[in-house]
Amino acid sequence: MKFYDELVWRGLIKDISSPDLAEKLNKGGLKFYIGADPTAESLHIGQFPTFLMVERLKRAGHEPIILVGGATGRVGDPRGTGEREKADVAVIERNYVKIKKQMQQLFGEDITIVNNFDWFKNMNLIDFLRDVGKYINVNYMLNKDLVKRQLDIGISYAEFSYMLIQGYDFKELHDKYGVSLQFGGSDQWGNLTTGIELIRKLNNEEVYAFSMPLTTDSLGNKLGKSYGNALWLDKEKTSSYELYQYMLNFEDIMMEDYLKRFTFLNKEEITDIMEKHKANPEKRIAQKTLAKEVITFLHGIDDYNEAVKMSEALFSSDIVNLKAQDILANLKDMPKFTFNLDTKLVDLLVEKEICTSKREAREFITSGAIQLNNQKITDLEKVLRKEDTIDNTLIIIKKGKKKYYLGTIG
Repeated sequence: MKFYDELVWRGLIKDISSPDLAEKLNKGGLKFYIGADPTAESLHIGQFPTFLMVERLKRAGHEPIILVGGATGRVGDPRGTGEREKADVAVIERNYVKIKKQMQQLFGEDITIVNNFDWFKNMNLIDFLRDVGKYINVNYMLNKDLVKRQLDIGISYAEFSYMLIQGYDFKELHDKYGVSLQFGGSDQWGNLTTGIELIRKLNNEEVYAFSMPLTTDSLGNKLGKSYGNALWLDKEKTSSYELYQYMLNFEDIMMEDYLKRFTFLNKEEITDIMEKHKANPEKRIAQKTLAKEVITFLHGIDDYNEAVKMSEALFSSDIVNLKAQDILANLKDMPKFTFNLDTKLVDLLVEKEICTSKREAREFITSGAIQLNNQKITDLEKVLRKEDTIDNTLIIIKKGKKKYYLGTIG
C-alpha cells in the first residue's frame, strides 16, 4: 500500500485541498505543520490520532513544524457550540511551555516548534486588516461550517477573525520555513483553506491541506476536553493506569477503527487481532492491544507494564502488596476520602457518602456487595484496624461491581 492509500485505509483522511496531494504525500519531502492552542496544560486523547500523524508523516519522509498558538490561544476559535471564555494570558504562557515540552518528548528535542505570538505581537490592527483582512471575503468566511453553526447562537468578532489569524500563520510559515502543507481535524477545515487562499492571492503559489475525521465514540460524541470526557496525554494529569482502564472500556464496535487510527499496526496485524477479539470478546484482546500501543508510545514500556500490574492487582488479593505511593500516583481520578482507624465500617460508608443511609450500608454488607481491599466484608460490626490498610496508609472500598473509593488515614 502506498502511503496515501494507507492513510485512507486507516480512516485518517476526510478532505484534501487538491488531488495532486496524494502523490506528493507518497513521494515525501514536504515541509508541513500542525497547530495546537495552549488552552490546557496537555493534549488530550481526542487529539492523539491527529498528532500521531506528525510521526506518520515523518516516517514517510516529510519534515514537521509544530505551532503552539500563543496568539490564537488568546483569541479562541469558534467551536459551533458557543463562545469560549476569555483566556487568562498568564495561563496561556504557562501552558505554552508545557505543551512545547510535551511535543519535544513525543517527537524529539530537535523538532521545530514555533509560537505565532512571535509574529503577531508587533503587528498592529491596521496592518493586519490591510495585509490579511483585505484578501479574504466575508461571504467566504460566513460559509464555513463552524461559523455558520455558531451564528445562530452568536459569535464574537474575535472568534470570527480566528480563521484569518490561522490563515496568516500558514503564510508566515510558508514564507519563512518553506512550509507547503497543513493538516488538522475536520472542524479546522475552514481555517486550513483560508491559509491556502491567502497564499494563492499574495504569493501566487499553490500549497496544500488535508483534514482528518474527529475521533468519536459510536454515538458520534467527540473525545475532547470541551465535552467533559478528556483524558490527558500527560501522565502527571492522567496516569498510565487511568489511560489503560479508559481504553479497556472502549466499545467493541469501535475497536478496528481505533486500532487503525491510534497505532502503527499494519493491516495484517489488525485483521489478526480483530479475528481473535471477535472469537473471545470477553478477553478484550483489541482493547488491551490498543492500550499497550498507545501507552508505550506516550509514556514508555515500563509505564505500560506498571499500569497492567496495577490493574491486575486492583482485582485480586495482590492489592495488599502494592505501595501506597504507587496507588496514589495511578488512581488520581478515584473518589477519595480520609478516615480514622477504629471507625466502624457501617458508619464510614454513610459518613463518606458511599452509601446513603445506615440501612443501605447494612444491606450492601450483608449481601456481600462491599469489598475492602478486594475482600468481601459481611460482618456488620467490622471496625477498621491498621492491619486492614495497604502499606499502613490506605484502603480501597468497592461498592457493587464498578464503584471504587480510596481512603487514606487522616
